[in-house]
Amino acid sequence: MKKIVMLVLHEVLLPLELGFPVAGQCNRTRKEAFRMKRNAMAALQQWKDSKHRKPLVLRGARQVGKTWLMKEFGRTAYEDFVYFNFDEDEALKSIFETNKDPHRIVELLSLIVNRKIEPEKTLLILDEIQECPSALNALKYFKEKASDYATIAAGSLLGTLLAQPKSYPVGMVNLLDLGPLTFDEFLAATNPALYAYYAGIQKGQPIEEIFHNRLLEACDHYLIIGGMPECVASWQEAKDPLQIARIQHELVEIYENDFSKHNGKVNSARILLVFRSIVSQLAKANEKFMYGAVRTGGRARDFEKAIEWLVSAGILSRVCNVSKMEHPLAAFDRLDQFKLFLFDTGLLKHMAGVDNGAILLKSDFQFKGPLTENYILQQLRGQFPLAPRYYADKNSEIDFVLQNGMEIVPVEVKGGKRKAAPSFKRYIATRAPQCALRFSRLGYQKDGAITNLPLYLAARAKDFL
Repeated sequence: MKKIVMLVLHEVLLPLELGFPVAGQCNRTRKEAFRMKRNAMAALQQWKDSKHRKPLVLRGARQVGKTWLMKEFGRTAYEDFVYFNFDEDEALKSIFETNKDPHRIVELLSLIVNRKIEPEKTLLILDEIQECPSALNALKYFKEKASDYATIAAGSLLGTLLAQPKSYPVGMVNLLDLGPLTFDEFLAATNPALYAYYAGIQKGQPIEEIFHNRLLEACDHYLIIGGMPECVASWQEAKDPLQIARIQHELVEIYENDFSKHNGKVNSARILLVFRSIVSQLAKANEKFMYGAVRTGGRARDFEKAIEWLVSAGILSRVCNVSKMEHPLAAFDRLDQFKLFLFDTGLLKHMAGVDNGAILLKSDFQFKGPLTENYILQQLRGQFPLAPRYYADKNSEIDFVLQNGMEIVPVEVKGGKRKAAPSFKRYIATRAPQCALRFSRLGYQKDGAITNLPLYLAARAKDFL
């Protein structure tokens, strides 16, 4: 029976029906295939055009595509770009350790690449900058004395360094966060024709059933593959689910190895324990993070620094409970009550051991709710100035709470088509919010005060408020 299921999965995952190119039909290399749409490119263009531009620090977990994005931006938005990697070339450090004048630094870097680095025309990229604290500190001199040089810096686990006081020039840099591909970016990369329809969906516009079904199938693929660039590139090329699983396994190992190599003030073993507890934490009936579930007798003082490290590294997302669903939401954060989600849904699916068939064949399984919530959070992050919250008391729970201007928007998440949600409906009846969102596999429709958005529209939720 197991062999039959595997054959079915390979057939179901073949992308002919959705219009994906089949392996062998496209001769592009993985690098070429990934000259694609990333939403962060628009933010980079705004940064370039700003009269108040500062050196930019790009934050994000390892392997989310920071290096590719910086190079692609240099290739498309500037006449030239120069790329320096402190992890690959140790000798680069001496330039920043012995010089503080940014013009002298640029002069020496120009000699290394054997071409002139010109103000406004050349993008200066400093990668793995966490390996050279002097270079990170030098960004303030670029802001003060050489702001006409467009400079971008990035690095693995850079967020953990920036979270420490005095580790970088406060107020002297712009910050931009980058995560894995969201669903809309995934769709644009893997099925441009279907993406063109998706991007054209407007508020109040009916979605034809044939496109609704195809977009739901694409969303199922995203739940399996996730948004890590290497996974998406592999899917484009080989359409092999087993290869995707191998890459996801290797990525998890990379992150865990990073924890073991961490020699800072935070205990690396505790970082690993928190990371490995995420699946079981989310699988509980009450998804609230419990220190005792990490280790028997565990307390906040044992693991709070490890949690903060993982959140700062961009690997986990913290969602706080609020005591009131009122504006401004941040004023009502209950800092001792929160949930932790993984930054990529595909990696969470892999870590939980969810079989592809459970997703593709629309089965109900224990982890379906948490996996869907993780997906929705991944799409919502960055759409609103304030990160999503949730609400829970003894009698009710709202999956997510959004602040859109002064408006508070309750959000219900369903992995299937069922509408039962007593707490959500009770809140609607008693508080009468202007807008309430339900994400599910149902079509786009209004249900009284509730707007039902199909799961695939989560990445565009703000467009439909």
